[in-house]
Amino acid sequence: MAGHSHWAGIKHKKALNDAKKGKVFTKIAALIYSAVKEGGGPDPDMNPRLRLVLEKGRAANMPKDNVKRAIDKAAGVGGVAYEQNVYEGYAPCGVAILIETLTDNGNRTFPEIRKIMDSRGGNLGSPGCVAYMFTMKGIIVVNAEGVDEDELMDIILEAGAEDMENLGEVYQITTAPDVLLDVKAALDAKEIKTESCEQSMIPSTTVPVEGASVEKVLKLIDALEDHDDVQNVYANYDISDEDMAKFRA
Repeated sequence: MAGHSHWAGIKHKKALNDAKKGKVFTKIAALIYSAVKEGGGPDPDMNPRLRLVLEKGRAANMPKDNVKRAIDKAAGVGGVAYEQNVYEGYAPCGVAILIETLTDNGNRTFPEIRKIMDSRGGNLGSPGCVAYMFTMKGIIVVNAEGVDEDELMDIILEAGAEDMENLGEVYQITTAPDVLLDVKAALDAKEIKTESCEQSMIPSTTVPVEGASVEKVLKLIDALEDHDDVQNVYANYDISDEDMAKFRA
């Protein structure tokens, strides 16, 4: 998560995704493969993990042919064995950071992640050193245009959501992980368009980052997200929209 709201983090990641669609599609294809192999088969109705990955593919505008190829490949015999790992540590300014990877070679991935951290002012820590600062939540973002706030609140609370925040251009809905897809289904039933639907690690506390430190922190996160085996990077920094815009200018 980036900035003082989760939406700031989503916008940050979306800008990266738009510039690197090919790499993003490759990463999502690996997630699809892993979800089919380990999460319960190629039918999304029977495989919640796959349904979440398909939502991620939809949000990234991944072509349906790419999705089908990934599912068909995973449903075949044999194939690549992926392992999921989470690395923990600190970015500059004491910002806590979680790095989720999906790799076919952990012996290759770990030293590469460590090199990125060391070369950009971060450092990896031992397992558990920052994980306690984060809680898994479901996050749904809805475009606010043409959507009545009170009506939306009624729909999501009835479906089991925990909270909703009006961030101006979007509504950010928070759920427990196990009801995320139920809330999404309730929105779909009312034909309410969602910008994104994902599970995310939300920090309990944040660290203010300002001035020249903004570039140091965000360049580290950019470098991590650019790695082929990195799926998600979560951090507890609080960067203003103004400073974020200056870095992206």
